[in-house]
Amino acid sequence: MTLTFLPLLESNYAAAATVNTDDLEIDQVTFAGVDGEMKAVLAKPKGKKKLGCVVVIHENRGLTPHIIEVTKRVAAEGFIALGVDALSPLGGTPADEDKGRELIGKLDPSKNVQNYLKALEYLRTLKDGNGKTACIGFCWGGGLANKLAVNDPKLLAAVAYYGAQAKAEEVSKIKASVMLHYGGLDERINAGIPAYEQALKENKIDYKLFIYEGVNHAFNNDSSPTRYNEAAAKLAWQRTIGLFKEKIS
Repeated sequence: MTLTFLPLLESNYAAAATVNTDDLEIDQVTFAGVDGEMKAVLAKPKGKKKLGCVVVIHENRGLTPHIIEVTKRVAAEGFIALGVDALSPLGGTPADEDKGRELIGKLDPSKNVQNYLKALEYLRTLKDGNGKTACIGFCWGGGLANKLAVNDPKLLAAVAYYGAQAKAEEVSKIKASVMLHYGGLDERINAGIPAYEQALKENKIDYKLFIYEGVNHAFNNDSSPTRYNEAAAKLAWQRTIGLFKEKIS
């Protein structure tokens, strides 16, 4: 695995709205969900085999252009990345982000988790994959990343950016290595940190927890200038990719 994409991130992350896709293969794919087909964007390096696979879990607006770009960024680091549209059962992600937020609230939580578990199983079947899987989620998706860690014993790494924590009584089920990124100003989400961290420690879960002081919820979202923090985003990304290279490469 190479780090050819990291210099671009470090020098021009905020301006890099799009990834150089010359070396990537990007497809619209579907896989079987609980109640019909799930839509997703699949990105992977061209001509590479035996790659680790990552499910990318979007924020509470659906599979937006920003999260599609994040999916491509993961692929550019040398992985197969699958950006799933959780709103597939409701017709897919709308262009209107407010409508997307409204639809997210209408998803069946249990079926939604099952659809993401099926996404992980789908990745494990890909011929160019190595059978090893991880997930990364942001905001709403960060909470889902924690839930996948609880619900999938095959998952090797789960990265949650400013996401709701797993229930303390369920932490014992986690087999994955967990990485948690939080903005220091994100009081609502951060209120759940102490109980989660205590449960992770008590159950001897392999975890790393980082709080980036002075930054807000959604600090990774470079399409939202009011919340994006370049320094925190770069550091969290480096740590995340380091975990993926260690656990699924």
